[in-house]
Amino acid sequence: MRLIRSDRPDAPTNAEAQAHLRITVKSHDRDVVGRRFSNAVMELFLGGYAGFHATTPPTDATEFGVYWPALLPAETVTQTLHLADGPVAEIPHAAPPSPSTPESYSPRPSAAGGPSAQTGRTGPAAATVRAPLGAVAGARSGDKGGNANVGIWVRTDEEYAWLEAHLSIDEFRRLLPEADSLPVHRYELPNLRALNFVVVGLLGNGVADATRPDPQAKGLGEYVRSRLTDIPEAFVTARAEQEEPQRPGGGAPWPE
Repeated sequence: MRLIRSDRPDAPTNAEAQAHLRITVKSHDRDVVGRRFSNAVMELFLGGYAGFHATTPPTDATEFGVYWPALLPAETVTQTLHLADGPVAEIPHAAPPSPSTPESYSPRPSAAGGPSAQTGRTGPAAATVRAPLGAVAGARSGDKGGNANVGIWVRTDEEYAWLEAHLSIDEFRRLLPEADSLPVHRYELPNLRALNFVVVGLLGNGVADATRPDPQAKGLGEYVRSRLTDIPEAFVTARAEQEEPQRPGGGAPWPE
């Protein structure tokens, strides 16, 4: 059950005065969560709550799937290429690298907590301002089974040195309170000036099973970007000058 408080006092339209109550039920027994459930809910609310309405008519139960990421031996999977003009070709698997083959770069996981949020590698942090993380950082996010994946990057080496030091796992949890009780893994990608965070279990058993309004976590990165954090003032000023016009108010500080 999830209550989304999109309502506000003295709303200018009816739609903006409404809150959204989402109730999700699951069962191996279709009858338990089908019309018998939806009819009972509808009758209960219509008989007792003024202003209640449903977004759809009462409906029957629908199936959902559960899936999870896993590793399979390559030989159990056949790669088949179907060309537009009809031919079909089987693509052989590449041979695994020999021990003498130089290893390619792989992301480096961070320990829980990560570096200090107040100091960088070169000494004390510069003067900071409270601003949305998105004032200097971009982000993309999505789903990997039941896990949410959030990549965050910046444009310059100086910004990345700050991001790597500041955006620890603890700070990420503060920006994303839903992750507070879940395992979070951080991976450093210095060649991309990026950090990648994996939030284990945020999406339940996967997209089809998730009960979040955004089951694929596509909006999660933008939500993290909207959160206020302490950013070096020089970075925020430089980015604002590069991206005219400035926000309304002539660059007034964001609210605390």
